Amino acid sequence: MTSSRTVGAETAPVAEAPRQWLQPLFPGALALLVLSAGALLLRLPSAAAHAVWVWEYGLIVAAAPLVWRTVRDALRGHLAADLVATLAIAGSLLLLMPLPGLIVVIMQSGGEALERYAEGRASFAVRELEAAAPRTAHRVRQGSTEDIPVADIAVGDELLVRPGEMIPCDAIVLEGRSHVDVSRITGEPLPVATAPGTRLLSGTMNGESLLTIRAVALASESQYARIVELVRSAQASKSPLQRLADRYAVWFTPVTLAACAVAWLISGDAVRVLAVLVIATPCPLILATPVAILGGINRAARRQIVVRNGTALEQLGKVTAAVFDKTGTLTIGRPAVRRVITTNAISANTVLRLAAGVEQGSSHQLARTVVEAAHAASVDVPDPTWARDDPGRGVAGEVDGHLVTVGARSYSLEQVGDPDGVTNRMAGDGAALRAFVTIDGAMAGMIEFADQTREELARTIAQLTQLGVRRILIVSGDHAENVRAVGDMAGITEVHGDLLPEEKVAIVRDLVTSGETVMMVGDGTNDAPALSTAQVGVALAAHGGGIAAESAGVVLLADDLSRVADAIRIGRRTYRIARECILVGLGLSAIGMLAAAAGALPPVAGAIAQEAIDLAVIVNALRASR
Repeated sequence: MTSSRTVGAETAPVAEAPRQWLQPLFPGALALLVLSAGALLLRLPSAAAHAVWVWEYGLIVAAAPLVWRTVRDALRGHLAADLVATLAIAGSLLLLMPLPGLIVVIMQSGGEALERYAEGRASFAVRELEAAAPRTAHRVRQGSTEDIPVADIAVGDELLVRPGEMIPCDAIVLEGRSHVDVSRITGEPLPVATAPGTRLLSGTMNGESLLTIRAVALASESQYARIVELVRSAQASKSPLQRLADRYAVWFTPVTLAACAVAWLISGDAVRVLAVLVIATPCPLILATPVAILGGINRAARRQIVVRNGTALEQLGKVTAAVFDKTGTLTIGRPAVRRVITTNAISANTVLRLAAGVEQGSSHQLARTVVEAAHAASVDVPDPTWARDDPGRGVAGEVDGHLVTVGARSYSLEQVGDPDGVTNRMAGDGAALRAFVTIDGAMAGMIEFADQTREELARTIAQLTQLGVRRILIVSGDHAENVRAVGDMAGITEVHGDLLPEEKVAIVRDLVTSGETVMMVGDGTNDAPALSTAQVGVALAAHGGGIAAESAGVVLLADDLSRVADAIRIGRRTYRIARECILVGLGLSAIGMLAAAAGALPPVAGAIAQEAIDLAVIVNALRASR
């Protein structure tokens, strides 16, 4: 798959889009100004006769954008809640009764502004991904190094990757040993040891040592570029949801037109028809949903849950399938010491103490983990007399007069050998990451690392089940056996491991196709395409996953997985209140329509009655924020 843009090329800084919610207020503000001007003219006897014409012409100007948009959408076959409001405005103009029309313009523009505000700012996921890509690469030619744009990398080029730099394209290691952080791409939490012949993916991060690599793919065709393209295509292919108000307008608008026809047939009075249109103007539809959504968004924000738009909140209320990444989502996302296994001649605390002492001379992530584990176990960590780091293999040094090595099994065997097969018995058959410890020329023990599950995991899964989420899955790029172990611990039976980002997308897309409303929860770059594909993506921002956060409709600021259940609970309550407001508001409007059709409610009184209904609906919708 080739991206339509070259990832890594210079991109403009990502800036927040200007707020668009003020724009719909302009017609309403103009209508309010016109109303005020006409009222002022009524106070002047010499100009009172012109007040109606000021309102009439003002209504034409103020309503023009609203009417034009509604007519355009209607011609395209989109029947929206705004259609009845537009007919009421047109009737007010034709009958030279501009006051009801001006009131309708004010309420409609206010509702649209609320809805725009609730929709929030646009996502910049693709640009964030492109901005995070490497810009330059260090190419080696004839013994010298030159900096080139990543777009100029050719297959077969030799490249240098310095410590802390991102791998610019898919490549194979030629020289050097290091550890590479692959968690952003594959989801595997522990750094991967690299040596000549190791295959590297673009977007992964080099660790502590210099590497010489050979490019096996163009930057635009490498793994990171495929992730960018997956996010772009997922966002482009998602159809926008029809507004909740418009879904009710599909049947309410024909009912209103039928009531107008009956009123005309009974009385032949156009004013009575206008009264029906005014009282039927679906301000409860236009106002109830954004007010309830704003309330739900604010309530979620108090729980440190950022909901980007009303669509995300509505989809949270409908979730039937929850898909979780593993690393950093169901687990804490960093290695921890799970256990220390020793030979019979030495204690676990002694092995941990001496290993932590020599590891103080290493900059490797697992070295820091060993030192932290020793401190957590209240073990006094001595300083090494000397230490030598062999990148990608292990560390050796002298601690308290003992010669200590900590490293991979092959590194330890080079130091002491293993004629009795002690390392095989300690390691067993598992796939966990291990560091072997030798002391004074003898195998002393083994430190095993694991990515720990979150304390709140089991509770969160139970809450999701209680909320009616019928399918819960784990999708991860980590090894299948590690994913299965987490699934067993959490009580999740649908687990998938060893996945690339596009395979995660395929699983999410299959769920959507089967009729599920899918929530995807993740925290890394490799989760961004699946977050964009799901009906609602939830990103854990506590681990700094900016790209994942930009791809998601919901962002959890607190490092607490149980907030996922809170978000669904808030979404369902908000959606229920919004529907309740709409149904109650439309019911009251229907009663008003009957009164107007019978001639008991003139247009201006109908507009005032409609505003009273709106007020009742808004007060009820505010419950969503409590």
